[in-house]
Amino acid sequence: MGDWIISLEGTEAGTTLATILALMAAFLHAVFGALQKGRHDPWISRAAIDAWLFVLSAPIALFLVPWPEPHLWPILGGALLIHFSYKVLQAQAYSKGAYTVVYPVVRGTGPLFTVFGAYLLFGEVFTPTQWMGVAVLLSGIFGLAAYNMAFLVTDRATLGPALMLAVATGLFVALYTTYDAYGIRAASDPFTFLAWFFFITAFDIPLLVATRMRHRLQGVDLRALARRGLIGAIVAYFSFGSIMLATRLDKVGEAAILRETSTVFAAVIGWVFLRETVGPRRLALMVLIALGAVIVEMGG
Repeated sequence: MGDWIISLEGTEAGTTLATILALMAAFLHAVFGALQKGRHDPWISRAAIDAWLFVLSAPIALFLVPWPEPHLWPILGGALLIHFSYKVLQAQAYSKGAYTVVYPVVRGTGPLFTVFGAYLLFGEVFTPTQWMGVAVLLSGIFGLAAYNMAFLVTDRATLGPALMLAVATGLFVALYTTYDAYGIRAASDPFTFLAWFFFITAFDIPLLVATRMRHRLQGVDLRALARRGLIGAIVAYFSFGSIMLATRLDKVGEAAILRETSTVFAAVIGWVFLRETVGPRRLALMVLIALGAVIVEMGG
């Protein structure tokens, strides 16, 4: 499988597959965000997801794929630190604001930073049409933030901190997207990197909750939490795995921005499953974010 992925690098088929993977990651990441924000406290939801990721990844990493090459160990260590910071910021943002408020800002801010990171690290350059797409995407983001500031009723008192945390989380989305792309490109076998990535980066939040936040588990239906965690872990495998493979096959900036069509999926999920009010103007702004992503992809 790894040899097949490597054989597609730099080909038209590889570009097509990268687009499909980025779109799949967009949908699945919206589902993943809803699972963390949904029924349970965001901290324990993330802990349950990561605990399953650790358990499921352990036999794959330890027995089914080779051990990482020596130069990958410090890269995996860096990934652990970056993803831990991202997860802490994301949980704090979800604790402060509604899913349909926080998620679009996180997912919309991330690609802007990713574009600059991809330029600095990989020398990727956008065309004028693609920069127009970035402008459309940003107009949707800031329009959505302004709308939320003006009309939001629930979580009003914590909206400001929620938006600031969402922007900070978006910065770390860009950081991990660019860094993970660097890591998976440095590995001779992308699936070896993925197996060890999920194994190494999955123990931090469960350990934090078990040692510092055990009070959050009081009164929680542990069976329901475990089921949600297992579903979230499976979604995470395909969501994060898809976008990392896409960044190996194609440009990092384009894959990252195309993934932000997840804002449309997030709007539907928030409305249908989380019973959050979206409204036509808010939905239109989310679609504007997605439209900007599409312009970037088509203008490449």
